[in-house]
Amino acid sequence: MKKSLLAVSISVLLASCVSIPDKATEDGQVNDQVEITAALGEQESRLTCNSKKGSELCDLRIFHIMTEAFVDGDPATGFGDGYGTSHHHGDLVGVTQSLDYIKASGFNAIWLTPIFHSAPMADQNVWADKLDATGYFASNFFAIDPRFGSMDDARTLVEEAHSRGLYVFFDGVFGHFKNNANNYPSPSGLTLSEGGKPQAGVGREAIYPEDLDFFKEVATYWIKELKIDGWRLDQAYQVPVAFWPELRTAVEEASQAVTYENDLGETVHPLGYMVGEIWNDAGYIAETGYGTEEAPALHSAFDFPVRTAVVQTFGSDKEGNHGRPATHLANAMAKSVNYPDHAMPNLMLSTHDVPRFGNLLKRARLADYGSEDYWARHRAAMSFMAAYSGPLTWLYNDEIGARTEGFSQPVSGDTCAMRGLCDDHVGRISGQTEVSELSQDEAGLRHYFNQLMQLRDQHPSLSKGARTHIYSDNRIYIDRKDLDDDHVLYLVNVSPEDVLLRIHGSAIGSEGSLTDLMDGTVIAVEQDVYSVRLQGLESRFLNIEAATEVQTDSGQVSTITDDMARCDIPDATGAGPLGKDMWIRGSYRGGNNFMATPDSQKFRFKGDNLYQVVVNEPVSTAFSFKFASSGWSPEMAVKGSAPVQLGVIQDMAPASGYGTESSVVIPEPGEYVYSFRIDPDGRSGSMYIGRCQ
Repeated sequence: MKKSLLAVSISVLLASCVSIPDKATEDGQVNDQVEITAALGEQESRLTCNSKKGSELCDLRIFHIMTEAFVDGDPATGFGDGYGTSHHHGDLVGVTQSLDYIKASGFNAIWLTPIFHSAPMADQNVWADKLDATGYFASNFFAIDPRFGSMDDARTLVEEAHSRGLYVFFDGVFGHFKNNANNYPSPSGLTLSEGGKPQAGVGREAIYPEDLDFFKEVATYWIKELKIDGWRLDQAYQVPVAFWPELRTAVEEASQAVTYENDLGETVHPLGYMVGEIWNDAGYIAETGYGTEEAPALHSAFDFPVRTAVVQTFGSDKEGNHGRPATHLANAMAKSVNYPDHAMPNLMLSTHDVPRFGNLLKRARLADYGSEDYWARHRAAMSFMAAYSGPLTWLYNDEIGARTEGFSQPVSGDTCAMRGLCDDHVGRISGQTEVSELSQDEAGLRHYFNQLMQLRDQHPSLSKGARTHIYSDNRIYIDRKDLDDDHVLYLVNVSPEDVLLRIHGSAIGSEGSLTDLMDGTVIAVEQDVYSVRLQGLESRFLNIEAATEVQTDSGQVSTITDDMARCDIPDATGAGPLGKDMWIRGSYRGGNNFMATPDSQKFRFKGDNLYQVVVNEPVSTAFSFKFASSGWSPEMAVKGSAPVQLGVIQDMAPASGYGTESSVVIPEPGEYVYSFRIDPDGRSGSMYIGRCQ
């Protein structure tokens, strides 16, 4: 997606505002007030969702199904054992029986975990049996595993989904396979390699380009045979990025060669959508999945960086990191600067490889199961996703706030595997698609989710529009979304406390009323100010009835004269008061996800407790970082793990452990100075990052 680099660079900063002490509101309650007078930055930090194939890709709302765990539709099929706590009898018939529920919930696509035949080997153990149920180490890529059903069952599923307006995506594992896979040639007689690196005790990695033609045949066979709409690509980084363009082209050409009739009676081609799973930072996703503008690879990959920010802000990650400020969301969104223009990130809340969001809330002691906070945090996270430009994916039954019963804390060792409670498969619970069996709260959350999905239908700016980041602080996050004459203001309160906002019309580009798109409430403007109350964890979607240009501050940070901003200070003698070498350690390219200590990122002692390094940033980028020694003592970041404000001296504090890093957006190539001055205590101080003049 195209970005305005200046807008990205400053979108993580606060808008011009005045914080007003507690004040009584009309109903007598006491709330904080925040006055927002101008957005700080230019418009269009992220342009319309890029889809050369049409708007369908931008508005994908995918219902992700763990096939073996989902619904038992045919008692004669099923694995009966597997990882996780489900019945392990899920099958294709069960998915077909659930299509009406899926459609009625607000989804328009399904993704099935692998359903190809995982043929047992003579010497495999119980753990290999469980792995077979996942489908992620297949033997025969051209046959349906009989424990999931038959080819006719698969054909019926796809046809029934298409008749309801649901797209169907299969899971493409093109980077590894089971050890016996070379015994199952393709229809054209191709066989897989035998010399790849061992994987999971039962399989091996593919070798490219040796296996390329085989997997091209896999990718196109199911489009031609069943008319599926594309692929979710497991561990996409295992396929060298240079080979993704050829695979993608094969999928697109196969999709254009066949047609089917959709729910509107239209004759259409399969979508040919491909979305990669690359669980890493934005830079690595770009490098191994998206490729470059000159050599584009995949057009979509899951947005793991933003997903991490969402769970850490509205809930918790699996390590228990929670309570991150709303600026954390803005900073994560700004990292899209790492992606080439053809990139189309896909955002999700949970996956089949992590604990459910509900379990994470319990683990972090943020909300007990079924409490009001439990549902409120789900609603808040859902709302943020609904305002995201690009496709969305939801793990089955996240729409009803599902969680694994009795599980909150991680379980370790053999116990975790035997009980099915390891973090990487605990979310694989039995599916729930009987509306009559939902509790009132579950049904209410599903209804809210459905309303959000209807909003995306009715207001294309949400799924396809330009995003202008208006404001964020420790509690409040505000974006404006624009597409043609559709203009929506999205606001969310990430904290449990109520806040009263006084928003100047010029700050959001509005001179008329704002209409709440969920309940129809009209907010009038009085002397260019809107009073908008947000309860704890509440979000609002406000239609801008009379849109104007957003008024910004100058967007320029005043030049400082402190030595921290200089780039020409000579080195001093010795290692300084810390007595050890320090580095910028982070997720930048070459940083090996915080583990590398390259000389180009090594601080030099300049005297007067000042450490500096000048880094040549060759491209615009964004990354997370800490200032740390090789042994991680000390490790420091902006106080409160807040994002960097370029050109501003900020307080620095210890940042020990995962999730305490800060982030920086580099808006354009050039030389940047990274500085910190350590206090006498050797633990805190001040820091600065800015471009060399």
